[in-house]
Amino acid sequence: MKFESKADTLKSLEDKLGTAKVLPQFSFSYNVWQGASSGIEAIGTVPDWMDFSVPLIVRSSGQSEDSLEHSLAGHFESVLGVSKKSELIDAVNTVFKSFGSPKADDQVFIQPMLKDVLRSGVAFTRDPSNGGHYHVINYDDQSGSTSSVTDGSSGQLKTIYHFKSRKIDDGSWMNRVINLSQELQALFDHDSLDLEFGFDSKDELFLLQVRPLILNDLSSSVSISRQEQVLAQIEEKVNSLSKPHPYLLGKRSVFGVMPDWNPAEIIGIRPKPLALSLYKELITDSIWAYQRDNYGYRNLRSFPLLVSFSGIPFIDVRVSFNSFIPSSLNDEVAEKLVDSYIENLVENPNKHDKVEFEIVHSCYTLDLPARLEEQKAQGFTDAECSDIAESLRVLTNNIINDQNGLWKKDYERIEELRARHTLIQESNLTKIEKIYWLIEDCKRYGTLPFAGLARAGFIAVQMIGSLVRTGILSEVQYHGFMSSLNTVSSRMASDLSQNDFESFLQTYGHLRPGTYDILSPRYDETPELYFSVDSDSGTADPPKDSAFSLGLDDMNRLSEILMEHKLDHNVISLLNFFRSAIEGREYAKYIFTRSLSDVLKLISELGSEMSLSKEELSYLNINDLRKLYASSENLENSLKRSIEHGKQDHEDTCSLNLPSLITSSSSVWSYEPAINEPNFITLKSIRGSVVLKDEDVSRFSGNILMVESADPGYDWIFSHGIGGFITKYGGANSHMAIRAGELGIPAVIGAGEALYGQWEKGQVLELDCMNKKVLVIK
Repeated sequence: MKFESKADTLKSLEDKLGTAKVLPQFSFSYNVWQGASSGIEAIGTVPDWMDFSVPLIVRSSGQSEDSLEHSLAGHFESVLGVSKKSELIDAVNTVFKSFGSPKADDQVFIQPMLKDVLRSGVAFTRDPSNGGHYHVINYDDQSGSTSSVTDGSSGQLKTIYHFKSRKIDDGSWMNRVINLSQELQALFDHDSLDLEFGFDSKDELFLLQVRPLILNDLSSSVSISRQEQVLAQIEEKVNSLSKPHPYLLGKRSVFGVMPDWNPAEIIGIRPKPLALSLYKELITDSIWAYQRDNYGYRNLRSFPLLVSFSGIPFIDVRVSFNSFIPSSLNDEVAEKLVDSYIENLVENPNKHDKVEFEIVHSCYTLDLPARLEEQKAQGFTDAECSDIAESLRVLTNNIINDQNGLWKKDYERIEELRARHTLIQESNLTKIEKIYWLIEDCKRYGTLPFAGLARAGFIAVQMIGSLVRTGILSEVQYHGFMSSLNTVSSRMASDLSQNDFESFLQTYGHLRPGTYDILSPRYDETPELYFSVDSDSGTADPPKDSAFSLGLDDMNRLSEILMEHKLDHNVISLLNFFRSAIEGREYAKYIFTRSLSDVLKLISELGSEMSLSKEELSYLNINDLRKLYASSENLENSLKRSIEHGKQDHEDTCSLNLPSLITSSSSVWSYEPAINEPNFITLKSIRGSVVLKDEDVSRFSGNILMVESADPGYDWIFSHGIGGFITKYGGANSHMAIRAGELGIPAVIGAGEALYGQWEKGQVLELDCMNKKVLVIK
């Protein structure tokens, strides 16, 4: 079979399909319609089903639609729910008018609307985003509409990814849609199809449309057999790492892209090899575990936190959960606790971006005794809960102590990096030697103390939250406190508006939106991309909310509670800790990213000497570069080998789809992304147009910015007066969450793939953070 017009293709399938039905149709060309002065009857015999006992749909079938070159999906009008003759004539005219200047053979076709829709959707036989060999089924089983998936009108859309070579034969509706897809692929001898389907109340499957899926340069060159091999290797590794381990607590593991050090937010789901290898080297291979051990948690040294599934970064959640157990807690209770954490996450996958807030007890908070009641419901005894609370109290006091808390030592150490960075940069070392030592110093004096300060900052946020949950602080006071913070980010916005631009770039020029990404320009490389430096540009931060204050009665009450919970702080010192820890975390991030950014700059300079572009260099593995410090290998040959290997591996990475949370090895082959519960920041609301980060910055002001993963380098967005923003990835304790709270900007952090994709397609959104809602206005 060959593809014809939309109407003719469906007509030819009426008596050929064995897996689905096709609704009857009445079709005619524009030329015929022009000659039908007396209406529909003048065209030909009108079928009985057009008696309006069932509402009709009038659809376009232009000769330019659904071709092998372009689909023009949604380009022309369809009119639904036509229930009488006068409406039908108007509907036909409306559809033909939508063609602009209709050609003589452009068509309109009329069909009965599918009644009592059980579910409907769109199925692709290749992944339209990357050309991977998947059945991708986007469906709606709530609204009863056949168009909610294509027009984005439903808030309940769901998606299934199923690898094409994986056979299923369970009689499920999904299996039936896949069988229909396979039958159509065979009939048209075409492996890339886009089809619309619907099930009626009798569970009958109807094909509503089929056309070629236009992939263009997205068509993956990775064969289905190669993808199958890669997925089989991932499945094997998931099974291997999930087995019991003599040095780990917990019967099994799961893997997520957002727990703990949240690679999805920092480097993205499919990072280039250079970004991934830098993140592993600087943080997740060993530094993370040294910090946890130093702060009194279990010793997980030698365990990498991040595992790479064919280039897609996942956190080994069992390893992470082990690292949040105080070292003083006995093994029997600790093992029981890790298992309960993992089961909680498996049962509540929407919590995978907020495990430390809603699953794990990683520090002592004022509401910990109440939270531990959940553990009792899971079979923990009073004595076991008491042991957990006491171990966390001792650990937390050691970290936050006003006189000699561990976080203070980390604050001092981060200052050493500034001096060492200058020493290395001003030396006459070669570029390779500078890269090596900047990384070594960054680990020892940068990311290690930063990890400690990040832990202290997290504890501060947790404890402030517990003050609200226990009624000591109001929500207004909480947001007032967060708004009163004076972080590097807020100073940056102030400096931009008050200082000369050259001085500003000397201070902040090393920052880049993608901290680990060589393709992400530094502020000082392309300042015009990030900032408007006109005198009237209004680049200062928006006015802050009212200052934070705590009445005498509240202070006395808090003082009594601190004594009751045996926490090593008075009220003033505790509030100072909150402020210093949160601000210190952002400061440490600002300091260590200078070394990292200069490493990327040096790599770029090395590449230029060998006529290697930044794009090519992004495929490097940093370890291949570092080993040249102690090797006489030819530099250019080594780099080119590493780049070629990285390109091959990344091609596999880009062709794959994996769930954000892998709870079983079978989900490597087939899964349905969870609809996340996002993190809403502030209690404010904003209505504005949807703006993507790559659009002209003149559109930012007052509107809602969509940012997939926002790390510290994205602070430039706040200099453009955005009304609000939404990120796909990120947690309640992420940099952008803190920044939004500080500036009083309504934001949705960590929307997840499903919701982010749905909202990104809107034109106008309303963010209602008070009621934790996002409405698609247009």
